[in-house]
Amino acid sequence: MKTNLKQLTKEELLLFVENLGQKPYRSRQIINWIYKKHATSINEMCDLSRDFRDELNEIAFISNLNLLQRRVSKDGTRKFLFELEDGETIESVLIPNIRGRNKFTLCISSQVGCALGCRFCMTGLLGLKRNLRAHEIIDQIIIVNRLINLNSIIPAALANKGTNGNFEISNIVFMGMGEPLNNFNEVGRALRNITELMGFSRRKITVSTAGIIPGIRKLADTGPAANIAVSLNAANDETRNRIMPINKKYNLTKLIKACKEFPLPPNRRITFEYVLLGGINDSGKDALLLVELIRGIKSKINLIPYNPVHSSTGFKKPPESRVLEFQKVLRKAGLIVIIRKSKGADISAACGQLRAGYK
Repeated sequence: MKTNLKQLTKEELLLFVENLGQKPYRSRQIINWIYKKHATSINEMCDLSRDFRDELNEIAFISNLNLLQRRVSKDGTRKFLFELEDGETIESVLIPNIRGRNKFTLCISSQVGCALGCRFCMTGLLGLKRNLRAHEIIDQIIIVNRLINLNSIIPAALANKGTNGNFEISNIVFMGMGEPLNNFNEVGRALRNITELMGFSRRKITVSTAGIIPGIRKLADTGPAANIAVSLNAANDETRNRIMPINKKYNLTKLIKACKEFPLPPNRRITFEYVLLGGINDSGKDALLLVELIRGIKSKINLIPYNPVHSSTGFKKPPESRVLEFQKVLRKAGLIVIIRKSKGADISAACGQLRAGYK
């Protein structure tokens, strides 16, 4: 079986090259071609000898996802539908940053579907198809970077402002399809390659979880020091049980304990994501319960007004006045609170809307 060069870590690639009788610097050349120049095949690596390329082609290859579809939102957000080798599909979303008009956040997937079944999330309604391999996670970044370098996905909302075309992905968030910490080994391997081989700062990478406590502890013990975001979405077990079945296994008492024990580097905070569901978790009482729940944790809160995904969910977006009142209660308690304006809702690319083209 041929070796996928994108699946190898820095150390594994060095050993792979040395076992072929090549000098160590050859591994650095290969890394440069794959992660900086975004080569799609070994034959593109023109500074390797023809004999070495022929040898590599016999025993190795460079994986590539198949881009099936691109959709563009009126706000400049791009959504990508990718086909995997086995025909399954996933989605990634490129979001213009509020700060820095040439910079973007890429939201990537870690699983095909999701097993957690959060009632307000379209991905959760699909069930879990399978975990992604590390190279399939990384390929989402590489392909979008390649498209950016080709100037083929300059967001219309920015292109009209006379930007100079120097667009770049500045942040990566594991907030697409799937629960990253239920695919810890492959996500961990992808994180290492994203930081060590692609050169992304750990401070610019965020791993989001619905509250998989063993995964949170593993991330603390063995994972790269990426940012962590916890999808809280309720401040009491009764409500969270209704909307997030995972809470029946890892309740709020256990989850908050794990968050308090999570080792934070200097000047870093845990992000608590809170989807506001009209009439479900958006009252003043809910806000006060949230204040007490996370007291003592160095954190910030992202309030996310619900993005409708399907009428059958029975959820609705709260009025803006209620969202602002919820924020006011939290700020009065001294918490850092941001109302996240979801982007890409018109192309089903906003939080909770990803479903990868399934019927």
